[in-house]
Amino acid sequence: MDIAESNGVLCEIIVEQIVKSRGQRITFAEFMELALYHPQQGYYATNQSGQGIQSDFLTSSHLGADFGELLAQQFVQMWELLERPSPFTLIEMGAGQGLLVQDILRALHKDHVACFEALRYIIVEKSSALAAEQQRRFGKFAESSGRLTWQTWEEISKNSIVGCCFSNELVDAFPVHQVVRVGETLQEIYLGASFQEIIGELSTSKLMEYFESVDVNLMAPQYPDGYRSDVNLHALDWLEMVSDRLHQGYLLTIDYGYSAQRYYSPTRTQGTLQCYYQHAHHNDPYWAIGRQDITAHVNFTALERWSERFGLQTMGFTQQGLFLMALGLGDRISALSTSDQPLQDVLRRRESLHALINPLGLGNFGVLIQSKGLSKTQQSQLLTGLSVPVL
Repeated sequence: MDIAESNGVLCEIIVEQIVKSRGQRITFAEFMELALYHPQQGYYATNQSGQGIQSDFLTSSHLGADFGELLAQQFVQMWELLERPSPFTLIEMGAGQGLLVQDILRALHKDHVACFEALRYIIVEKSSALAAEQQRRFGKFAESSGRLTWQTWEEISKNSIVGCCFSNELVDAFPVHQVVRVGETLQEIYLGASFQEIIGELSTSKLMEYFESVDVNLMAPQYPDGYRSDVNLHALDWLEMVSDRLHQGYLLTIDYGYSAQRYYSPTRTQGTLQCYYQHAHHNDPYWAIGRQDITAHVNFTALERWSERFGLQTMGFTQQGLFLMALGLGDRISALSTSDQPLQDVLRRRESLHALINPLGLGNFGVLIQSKGLSKTQQSQLLTGLSVPVL
């Protein structure tokens, strides 16, 4: 660990937590929770202005308004399939800098007035610092329109939402447990007070249940001794929370990840954990603690399998590039050939649009759409984003 690059106050907080814990150790998931989400010193608290976060990584919403505008089109279709409810609730989970809020609301207000009039937009933001920054930016609109609010899951009544809960690059930032194969047993990675890793018994039986649910056996012969990987139990709790609040509608999850078989490939011996600092990535979570982002890929098989337990049905899974092309991104690219904008602006926008569908980057992100409470007729209706795009 490089103390000089780390947030020293946060490191002291983590050590204090370790010393207080049973066995003077904490799980990697507990460490990651503190490193990212400590209310005052975590990564998302100290980068609330977005300047620091944007200097570490870019999301689709950083590339212009197109991503949010195309999402808005999908939301309009969902509203129509739900028979135009009022209120129609959109819950954005993890709004970050608030770029999607801005782009979605503008698109609906401009091109889909009836849907906008029925809209209730709720932001559920775990980071109080990010929520405060969002409220600073959109407070006047929220106050004047009455359509935008910030709430916690605890403040949202169970079985009350008709609409869509959605997230973009949220699940990858949930804290993960790390497990390792030691001989013929599966063990867990803990952290000691000197920030040294300690290998011990599994902290919860849910870890074995998780692997059973996705048909993965790390004790099989093809997995080598020392094989190490990640388990996102937090995502399962999140799925249950969302399902409890959703009465009728959709859950839209956009993120980078794999199926379980690819995620736990025997050749992927060190898992998927990555750290981001100023657009460079590496795999050392104990460097620059509190000043770098820590993520792990999403196991989409786990999201689908566990969702069934909570009453959610999978409508479809696709890649972001195909999803956006089906919603009309290709038409936007074609329209640039007749644009009267300055050539430099056209080229810049063309580059941004292509970045959204680049199969080696954002275009390869997974898009999972699930539903709850739909009639058979509604369930059978193909969502535009899941249709085969005309290329």
